[in-house]
Amino acid sequence: MNSIAAQPAPVPVSTESQLLPMAEVTVHAGFPSPAEDFLVKRIDLNAILITHPQATFLLRVAGDSMSGHGIENGDMLVVDRAIKPQHGHIVVAVIDGDFAVKFLHLRGGRLKLKAGNPTYPDITPSEGQTVEVWGVVTSNIKQFRT
Repeated sequence: MNSIAAQPAPVPVSTESQLLPMAEVTVHAGFPSPAEDFLVKRIDLNAILITHPQATFLLRVAGDSMSGHGIENGDMLVVDRAIKPQHGHIVVAVIDGDFAVKFLHLRGGRLKLKAGNPTYPDITPSEGQTVEVWGVVTSNIKQFRT
């Protein structure tokens, strides 16, 4: 199960703007394009990644159960608690007091939490088990080793 590392209370995202330079050119992932002159403008990542600042948290992933959805050990998730969870969302759930990130499957009034790695079983709440969908994952921040 992908759990969220360091399970003390999540810390809300800062609403302070931090402008970063962004080149006005796309980066090709196939064949390289001819060299282009490009302009640089400044963007605020908060404006791009955060819709509801007071309800948005960053959580670090521990585990590989969501690797099939591109969420891997060490990634940082942007989680919005103001979004109503729907079928098909990737969510952070609290299962018997433990945080986990899973794919939300809602059909016929029944909830199932699915992993993105076939070696992990689905979680279908059993009688007496406590499951709360805590928030919806809106972005995944991935850091590469240098």
